[in-house]
Amino acid sequence: MKTFIVDDSYWKLFPHSKIGVILIHNYQMNEDLVDELEQLLSLSNNLAKKHLQEEQFSQNDVIQTYRKAYQQFKTKKGARSSIEALLKRVDSGNPVTSISPLVDIYNAASLQFALPIGAEDLDTFEGDLRLTITNGGDEFYLIGDDENKPTLPGELAYIDNAGAVCRCFNWRDGARTMITDQTVNAFLVIELIDITKEAEFKKALDFIEEKTNYFLSAKTQQMILDQKHTKINLS
Repeated sequence: MKTFIVDDSYWKLFPHSKIGVILIHNYQMNEDLVDELEQLLSLSNNLAKKHLQEEQFSQNDVIQTYRKAYQQFKTKKGARSSIEALLKRVDSGNPVTSISPLVDIYNAASLQFALPIGAEDLDTFEGDLRLTITNGGDEFYLIGDDENKPTLPGELAYIDNAGAVCRCFNWRDGARTMITDQTVNAFLVIELIDITKEAEFKKALDFIEEKTNYFLSAKTQQMILDQKHTKINLS
């Protein structure tokens, strides 16, 4: 049985963090709801503006939270949290547009609750999945790239037995485990660093479960990991 493990090396950096996981099984978009999902994403772009109250983009609370987190481990030059990338688009007047149904749902949640969220094809994992500080050298092919760009020593990444799944915390997904049109089972994760935002974190998890059930007719299972509960079964 495959397991997701948040390693001790993570908790040493972020002892008060929480990692939210939703396992999404047997999902398929209800084609009658395509327009409604597009409207949800559009609404979420507008709601995201409430997280951008400072004149200087980098001084907004959510941006500061994850930039400071990224200073705690080795990163590729210019690596930023996924939530910063989304909010940067909103701030520049370039709204986040549709990619695929599941990605649209979790991007909507990211925008509304100002949290980094990602998902991978659950059926592509090789052995257990770990969130850990790496020794470096984990194989990684960026989406759309045919050159191996392995992890760095001291980098925080999601890795399995075949290499890196997502690098620099949640900066970039790899091609091997990405969500595709053929994906039917997914592993979705939310990383909470600022514990004062725990209420928003839980709302985001509930939001995603509700929307995946509604739009994708999915079966879901929600779990939260912390320093006392560091692993879950991926079944």
